[in-house]
This record gives sequence, structure tokens and C-alpha cells, in this order.
Amino acid sequence: MNCENVLHQIEVAVNTVIEIIEKLEEDDLQKRPTSNKHSIGELLEHIALICEADWLISKEATKEEMENLYAEVSYENLDSIKDGLITNFESLKSNYMNLTEQELLSETTSHWGLTYTKYEWLLEILAHVYHHRGQLHAILVHCYGKDPKVSMFE
Repeated sequence: MNCENVLHQIEVAVNTVIEIIEKLEEDDLQKRPTSNKHSIGELLEHIALICEADWLISKEATKEEMENLYAEVSYENLDSIKDGLITNFESLKSNYMNLTEQELLSETTSHWGLTYTKYEWLLEILAHVYHHRGQLHAILVHCYGKDPKVSMFE
């Protein structure tokens, strides 16, 4: 299994989110395109946490442990969101590059009962980051007419 290729694709997504962030103003973080949905800032905070949170889920973190993570971590401005994205991606990359083939094939179960191998969890992280990056782009373009003009793929 080649984790390097998957991690590279996650890094592409992280870097493009950072490029988008660099086109935003601090007041953009408060914009909420739908009243009962996340603001741009809350969505970015979620994206910044994906690599860390999903890694913990892949290690069978309990629901309580995950709730604590979400309650404890707060990225309050664009710079802290960028720092969180980078830090959490680098941590994920280090963690995955240190796994053996046997560990990559080992199965773990999330607190809600989903069982994947560690490698499948990595693929889920990739999909998760790309999903929310697409949401962010769509919100900016279609709700606020603010096309960041960032290439989303290599």
C-alpha cells in the first residue's frame, strides 16, 4: 500500500484550502449562507481538524474523547486555521508513514460502529477533506460571489 500517494493528495487539498484562506478576510469567517448550518469559519475550523480528528477515530477514540477534542480546539482567525491545517496534516503524515504494512491492514472500529483498516481510514480522510473543500468553494462562489480562483487539482 502506498500511503505516500494518498497523503500527497490530502496535501494538495490542504494546500488549496490554504490558498483559499489567503483570499479571505477575517469578517468572511462569520458569514453563514444558511441560518441553521455552519458559518464559513466553523466549516474551516472543521476542515482544519479533519486530519487530527479522523486519525483519532481510526485509533478507536471514544465518543467522549471526540467531543472533548471538538470542545477544546478553537481556531479563531484565518492564521490559526492555516496553522491548524498544516500542523494536523503533518501529524497525520508522520503517523501514517510510521505504520507498518501489518498495521495498515489492521481493522479498527469507530465509536459509531464502522470498521475499516487503517489504510481505508486514510482513504476516508482524503474523501472527507475533499468533500468539505468542495463545500467551502461552493459556498464562496454561489452564496457570496467570491470566486477564490484557486486551481482545485494539480
